[in-house]
Amino acid sequence: MAKKTSHSMDWTVVAAVLIVVLGFLAAVNYIFPGSSSDRTVSVSGTAEMSVSPDNVVVYAQILTRSNVSADEAKDLNSNISEKVLESLLAAGVNRSEIETSGFSVYPEYDWTQDKGQVLKGYAASNNMKITFSDFDNAGKVVDAVVDSGGFINYINYELSTLKLNKYKAQAFAEASKDAKMKAESIAAGLEKVLGDVVFVSTSDYNYYPYSLYKAEAGVMLNNAKQVATNLPSAKVDVTATVSVTYKIV
Repeated sequence: MAKKTSHSMDWTVVAAVLIVVLGFLAAVNYIFPGSSSDRTVSVSGTAEMSVSPDNVVVYAQILTRSNVSADEAKDLNSNISEKVLESLLAAGVNRSEIETSGFSVYPEYDWTQDKGQVLKGYAASNNMKITFSDFDNAGKVVDAVVDSGGFINYINYELSTLKLNKYKAQAFAEASKDAKMKAESIAAGLEKVLGDVVFVSTSDYNYYPYSLYKAEAGVMLNNAKQVATNLPSAKVDVTATVSVTYKIV
């Protein structure tokens, strides 16, 4: 029985010593906190810019149908697409400014109460994207598409790759300045000084084309022509967000 009591007492002493040591360490950490290099502040900076577009982009569609075969719908589409292309080139559009953004051939169905889904024919769709910098030529471009049998889905103001990269760099620079200003304000409020950058991430970048025209059900195609011949002055929006973590000392 004496040995068991002694063994029990040994564990009690060990536990008491551990409690004292842990309490001492906690007190030291409270009195002498970690170095200033461990103290950080994280902020997000944002920038918004409205800039002048340098491109007009017309999104066109050639849509054909056949109740005979998919090949007939495709052939009809090919013929009209060729006419649209020739008209665009005649209107002064460069071949490099015209691209096919999508082509598809698909069956179309009707629904009847007695037979359910019934094949009614086939459709072929060719989507074109026409990008040009001569704003005065927009009316001719739209006329070339519509008068040759095509449709206009959208007309946008957009940025070229060169301008987009330029404004993206500016937006991120301004967002970084905004983040630093916020971090300096926080540090000053805490009676601290802003130190080195610990971490940076670009959490968001957006570029919003300006929509001049969007086709809707029941809207006359004449509206697209009217928009293209009387282009308004407008800006496109560029925004950027960065997240930065700084040391504070």
